Amino acid sequence: MQGRWTMLLGGGALALATLLTPGWHGVQAGAQLAYLTEAGATSVPIGWAQFCEQYPADCNARPARVENVTLTRAIWGQLVRINSHVNAAIEPVTDIEQYGVEEVWTYPISGRGDCEDYVLLKKQMLIRAGLPASALLITVVRDRKGDGHAILTVKTDRGDYILDNENDEIRLWHATGYRFVKRQSQEDPNRWVTVGPASAPAAVASP
Repeated sequence: MQGRWTMLLGGGALALATLLTPGWHGVQAGAQLAYLTEAGATSVPIGWAQFCEQYPADCNARPARVENVTLTRAIWGQLVRINSHVNAAIEPVTDIEQYGVEEVWTYPISGRGDCEDYVLLKKQMLIRAGLPASALLITVVRDRKGDGHAILTVKTDRGDYILDNENDEIRLWHATGYRFVKRQSQEDPNRWVTVGPASAPAAVASP
């Protein structure tokens, strides 16, 4: 089990990844539309609160400073590789199937997980790769079916980009087709803020 976890956190698959950066040609300097708007504090997802009980060290540290990612070709390559690597390495299953309960946020140590578990692992790997934690925000959306879904927002100097277990292509938030509900605050990962059009907070469902 430990060997599999080590591999997921940056072993062979990432080391062998191509140095090319697919999609870089489509990354444009951000206009106002490239950024989500925030509209005040909202409720913390119960899954995040439970995750923090299990992994307090990953929740208690506030960023020393708030900063966005400067989106270079190398950083874009890291985002593409980690997003694709985690999407391919984790088998999608619901929390009911794996744990017998509706909602569990945790690292996919078993090699299986749902949308929140993909997000948690991607965030951890990107932080370990040197990206600022304040720019990596777990985000709750409604998908095209109206179901709750979790994705990772990466705040960059060119806009808010989305890493999604349902798509290897990294897109600006407004190109995803999702209705954005809330996400972590850049100042404090334990404070959540409403984003996008005003809407009621949503409970995250399985992917």
